Order: sequence, then C-alpha cells, then structure tokens
Amino acid sequence: MRRGCCTSLTIARVLFVAAALVRTLGAQSPSPVGVVYRTTSVADAHVTARSTVDLRLFAVAPTVPSPSAPWWAPLASGVVPGAGQFALGQQRSVAYLVVEGYLLLQAVSARRDGDRDRDAYRALAANVARSAFGGDRPLGPWEYYETMERFLESGLFDRVPGGAVDPETDATTFNGARWLLARETFWRDPNVAPPVSSPEYQRAMAFYVERAVGDAFRWSWRDAQLEQGVYRDVIASANRRYQRAVTMTGLLGANHLISLIDAYVNVRVRRYGGAGMGGLRVSSVHSQLRPVGDPALGQAQWQMSVRLVPSR
Repeated sequence: MRRGCCTSLTIARVLFVAAALVRTLGAQSPSPVGVVYRTTSVADAHVTARSTVDLRLFAVAPTVPSPSAPWWAPLASGVVPGAGQFALGQQRSVAYLVVEGYLLLQAVSARRDGDRDRDAYRALAANVARSAFGGDRPLGPWEYYETMERFLESGLFDRVPGGAVDPETDATTFNGARWLLARETFWRDPNVAPPVSSPEYQRAMAFYVERAVGDAFRWSWRDAQLEQGVYRDVIASANRRYQRAVTMTGLLGANHLISLIDAYVNVRVRRYGGAGMGGLRVSSVHSQLRPVGDPALGQAQWQMSVRLVPSR
C-alpha cells in the first residue's frame, strides 16, 4: 500500500515537472514542445519490482484527430493481445503475440511438470508409506499428502476394534496429535478424562473422528526415512512448478490487459485527440510486456511510454 502511494506521488511529480518544462520551453520556442514519459519495471515471480523513469522533450508537429481507428480494437486486444494493435497498423502487435505465446507455453509446461511431480509423490506414498497396510489405497486430498511430510506415522484410528472408538494416544503420530489437540480444546484437563457421556468428552470425540486418518489412509515411514526425504523434495518441486504456472497465468492476464489499455488509449487519441491533464494531452501510448533474464526466475519487464503534447 505504501509503495503504491509513493509510486503515484512520484508519477504526479514527474508529470508536474513535465508540464512546467513544456510551458516554459514552449513559450521560448517557435514550435510547440512535447514530452515523452517512459517508465520501465522489472518484476519476478515474488512480485518484487524495480522501476526507472525517463523524460524526453521533442518538437510537436501539428496533428489532426482521425476517425479511422476502429472502435472494436480494444475488445480485440482483450481477447487476443496484439489484435487491436494490428487493426491500428502498429508493428508492436507482433510483440504482444510473441509474449502471449511464450507465457502460454511456460504456463502449460509448468502445469504439466507440476502434475508429473504430483503423480510421483502420490506413487511414493502408495508404494512405500502405505504399502504395508494393503487395501485399495485411495487418493487423498492435498492436505493428506502434506501431512505425510510432517509425521513419521499416521497411527491407528481405533486402538481397540469393535464398540466405541478408542483414539490413538501416541502424540508423535498424526492421529495421536489430533486426539491430544481435541483433549486440550474441550477438556478442562487434557490428562484427566471426563465421563464418556459428558458433553466435553463427546465434543472431543467428534473433533477426533472428523480430523483423524482412517484405516484406508494409514501410513508409516518407519525404516524408510530416506524415501520420506525424497517425498518432501518431490512435493516441494511440485509446489514450485504450480506456483510458476500461477505466475505465468497472471502475466498472461496482464498481457491481455496492457494490450487492451494500449489499444483503447490509441483509439481515443486518434478519434478524439487524447485526454488532457495539467495543460498536456496524451498524444500516444506505447506499452510492452516481455520476459527477461532466466526463464526459471519468472522475470518480466513492462515498459510504458506516454507521449504528451500541449493541450489546444
């Protein structure tokens, strides 16, 4: 929040200085003077950004608004980045399409690699940690596989088969830890059991039954700690790949949005001569989003150039 506020203030100050320069130099020059405001930002997958700002002055040639710009160009850019720029006859349409293709390939590749790692850690869990307990070994939710990273064993669900459930009491196991948490949450003293028929005991039991792992999902990494280490590494790899897929998908959306805004501003400039601000009006806007550096870092550079000329 603070960074965004400071950035907005910086832009406002830059535009104020630009307007003052245009007014001062324009009064001394036989021809109108305009200014180009250019900002470049580099961001990575962790959304850390570095920005630079550049101002350049130029002589303004007389321009006449043209109604030839198609009104649907921004919509086309929103659907296919670069399509609106192509309709406007701008060469940077190719850049938008190239970035779109690159980001799409990266997102699909990261998702595919993440799915491969997911299948690998599921197979490790089924063939090593769960193999001793037989049964169908159904697939569990993500939370289940995440829990297998932290606990050596699941523990028993019911220590004494038949009759009421007798929870696992070994707190080093997952089920034992769930039962300890239930007792600490609902009993006055977790080491002193209230009557079985009491509301406190029944609430603790309901908590345990809802959260403990049943026999179909029982596991143990005992005598297989090396495999558990490999399992942790594969899960970490899957998380990184899925996060990269999310980052690439977000950049895809940004590419659509930037292309749409770019086309909208240029259509408005061509048809109506641009919007005024601080004695200046927008003459043209150029923006570009492209990957930079190591693709594994998910870095992208966004550059925007706004051409400002004196308002009539």
